[in-house]
Amino acid sequence: MDYFTIEWVSVVLISSLAIISPGPDFAMVSKIAVSKGRPAGVWCAVGIGMGVTVHLTYTLLGFGLLLSQQVWLLNTLKIIGASYLIWLGLQAFWPDIKARFFPSPTIEQAVKPKPRWMQLSQSPFFTGFLCNALNPKTMLFIVALYSQMVSPDTSIAIELSYGAFIATAHVVWFALIASLFTGGHFKQHLARFKRIIECCCGSVMILFGVKMLA
Repeated sequence: MDYFTIEWVSVVLISSLAIISPGPDFAMVSKIAVSKGRPAGVWCAVGIGMGVTVHLTYTLLGFGLLLSQQVWLLNTLKIIGASYLIWLGLQAFWPDIKARFFPSPTIEQAVKPKPRWMQLSQSPFFTGFLCNALNPKTMLFIVALYSQMVSPDTSIAIELSYGAFIATAHVVWFALIASLFTGGHFKQHLARFKRIIECCCGSVMILFGVKMLA
């Protein structure tokens, strides 16, 4: 087995293990798929994959190692990413909070369309994209993978193929998770526990956010 084959196997194996390990992406895709349906969950998975390409891009351009050594940047990303996770997690509890503490909206308020920026920020794709693009752990993982596992002699075409695999694997895995939670067999049994699952996933995202801050 030549060095190139060993490198490919190493990248695929390490990336796959990192992707399937439980994390905020898993909780977020599960919550969106259960609450909004399979298409929304799949779009969230696509957003996660696109978020990964942000880290891949600056790493392939040679800025990854430099950025990873900037403590202020990592701390800023941690604060922003953690705050975003906590905000997403709290959204799972918002319907109950709104029903308890805020009056029911009038008909005019209920049918009034939301501003374009609010629709975009709440879209499953944008949610998945931001969740991964703001995750400093993903940043450090991509930088470590390319700096430690990929040889300096590896061509840019091969490095791009590694990046394409990592981004595609994210999309495929989380799309499978979304499909699993919205499949006919699971859907029948999970319908009764929809709010519980949403709140559990929200709690997990809040805990990940708090852990990231800590």
